[in-house]
Amino acid sequence: MSIVTAVYERGMLRLLQPVALGERQKVRIQLLPEDSADMVDEVLQGLVAAGLLTAPSDRSNAEPLSAAKRQDLADRLGSLPGRLLSEIIIEERGPR
Repeated sequence: MSIVTAVYERGMLRLLQPVALGERQKVRIQLLPEDSADMVDEVLQGLVAAGLLTAPSDRSNAEPLSAAKRQDLADRLGSLPGRLLSEIIIEERGPR
């Protein structure tokens, strides 16, 4: 997923940055006016300040996990006690 800025001109959206898409690849677009992005940032900062949300850490220098490390993490998560989140959600929906 990526967020890009565009300008609406003559009935078309013109992207201001290149995007990594395949030819004829379908995408889903949500349009937010530029000033609403500022409002979203303000709300997120308020949630972080209130302790209701943790700000994402800078992962620009993060190294990708090896296949062995990913498998180890998957095995550890799979062995944790409790139910799957999908099972909890289905149960909370109740009978149909």
